[in-house]
Amino acid sequence: MTTRRSLAAPAALVLALTACASVDVRTVTSPGANLTALHTFAVMPQPARRLSAAQSTNDPMLVNSISNRALRTDLVKAFENRGYVLSDKPDFTVAYYASAKEKLDVTYWDYGYRYYPSWWDGPGFYDRGYPPSVTEYTQGTVIVDVVDPSTRELLWRGQGVATVSDDEAQYEQDLWKTVTAILEKFPRAVARS
Repeated sequence: MTTRRSLAAPAALVLALTACASVDVRTVTSPGANLTALHTFAVMPQPARRLSAAQSTNDPMLVNSISNRALRTDLVKAFENRGYVLSDKPDFTVAYYASAKEKLDVTYWDYGYRYYPSWWDGPGFYDRGYPPSVTEYTQGTVIVDVVDPSTRELLWRGQGVATVSDDEAQYEQDLWKTVTAILEKFPRAVARS
């Protein structure tokens, strides 16, 4: 049985997205949203969290300001790379969220016949079958919301989901890969005429 240990510090989970795996990105645009009219942006401050029974105290966005700052910095850089300008009077504001949860992947390698033929290694050997492959891993999610600052209406949402790496050296690079994978689905800024 193969298992991977999760990171001890929940906050480190956010920074390790996409170590060896790709990022599963999904997006949605509000009907009627004119994203081509957007040129300037601001990143919203993290809201004060209210702990309730439904919220985990292991929330990476709650317990680690380092994760928050890294994600915020990457978002600013990624939007600027797409041609948008950081502004005090923005056309849109950006909200962001991150989370991590433990997952279990069980794979059976059974095609309905004996894995080992009866002549292989004596009686009883083939009756055991092939055991399933079990992998424990941490899955991280980053959500990026584009909001109209005047109406506070959601214009666009991008979500990236990936396996979290245990390698601390990969954290910042992997977070950057996750943010850029999400924003590749957001249109580039159109030059003003």
